[in-house]
Amino acid sequence: MSDTMILSNTIELRVLRYRPALDVEPVLVSYRVPYSDDMSVLQALQSIKDAQDGSLSFRWSCRMAVCGSCGMMINGEPKLACNTFVRDLAPNAAVIEPLQNFPIERDLVVTVGDFIKKIESIYPYLMPKVPKPIEDGAYLQTPAQMASYESFSDCINCMLCYAACPQFGANPDFIGPGAMAMLQRYNGDSRDGGRQFRLDRIHGEDGVWACTAVGICSEVCPKQVDPANAVNQNKTNSALDFFLHYVQPRDPS
Repeated sequence: MSDTMILSNTIELRVLRYRPALDVEPVLVSYRVPYSDDMSVLQALQSIKDAQDGSLSFRWSCRMAVCGSCGMMINGEPKLACNTFVRDLAPNAAVIEPLQNFPIERDLVVTVGDFIKKIESIYPYLMPKVPKPIEDGAYLQTPAQMASYESFSDCINCMLCYAACPQFGANPDFIGPGAMAMLQRYNGDSRDGGRQFRLDRIHGEDGVWACTAVGICSEVCPKQVDPANAVNQNKTNSALDFFLHYVQPRDPS
């Protein structure tokens, strides 16, 4: 089959455009894009930028569903544009919008500052239980110990779970499923000693108990991280910590 035949099909992409310096409000703009059977939505957007409108803005990096940069709403569902194929949207028109529940910075680009602060707030790094000098070697753990948190370490911070989460949409101060999945990644690590710092972060009204257990965060996750499971584990750990606070008061020193 020739390249001409491969690109003989076209699809209408209705892309949300918003340039704060020029536009009063966001508006959908229609583009006709020729596509091949293996073309992703990200490639279609790049085609628009290269051949039709160089001002179109969107985030992308790896094109391999690893970096999480190209998350957006595709026909109302949060997806990675690089991992969504045009052939699965055709022949109907497809609506491409920025991730919902986030402020729009420009076109398909959303502002991520608040999300970054949420991730930073849960201490996303190992705090050794017992510090030791470098010459003593690495901190070791068994395969079984690693398995207890490994799935949560696959998070790529794509924010699809936040775009799907109704609680985050209603309350932007809610810490959200992605941060709680990352929290559980470190609290579940046998080498870590920062458990209490993280639990103290999620006890409040905007923490883990704000989750209403809809579970759609896990349904949209492209890496099968299962943040809903992390939330449930955090609820259990938070309740246990609250109970132990009264049974075994902390040493004030």
